[in-house]
Amino acid sequence: MSQLLVAQRYAKALLQIGEKQNTVQELQQELNSAIGLVKSQPDLEKLCLHPLIPPSKKAAVFDEILAHAGAGDTIRRFFVVVAKAARLNLVYDLATAFNDLVDAHQGIVSAKVTSAQQLSEAQTHKLAESFSKVSGKRVRFFLQQDPNLLGGLKVQVGSTIYDASLKGRLRLLKEKLLSA
Repeated sequence: MSQLLVAQRYAKALLQIGEKQNTVQELQQELNSAIGLVKSQPDLEKLCLHPLIPPSKKAAVFDEILAHAGAGDTIRRFFVVVAKAARLNLVYDLATAFNDLVDAHQGIVSAKVTSAQQLSEAQTHKLAESFSKVSGKRVRFFLQQDPNLLGGLKVQVGSTIYDASLKGRLRLLKEKLLSA
């Protein structure tokens, strides 16, 4: 089974626990804080990712670190189960899968916007309104710049790409001219 599928199963279980306890938002914050801690501490990241450290040792050390960081019981027990199952190496995939599930649960869709120049706040807001109307969901944008687009922008929502860039338009024009 692929690692992403395993991570999604654990994330789904955590989401179900959060729904039962009505603590989805708190779990998301605690999980993201734990991930931030792992990213900021190279030794902790090694603990999570190193395959030769026994799972029971990983579980005990990680639980102690989370306790000192002020993590709640649910997230601590979740990570103990994950660590004892020798899946702590999936810590980043778990967080991504959980955040994606929470977004889907709340009717939020993520979109990657690539523009030739930085978008203004007004442009971003108008773009969000347009995509919210089209998708029927709230849209969370991840903005990036690519001067190679020459002008305009590209928006990727899931596997769909909307290309309104000058580079894309020129490519289409070239294809039309060559096929004529």
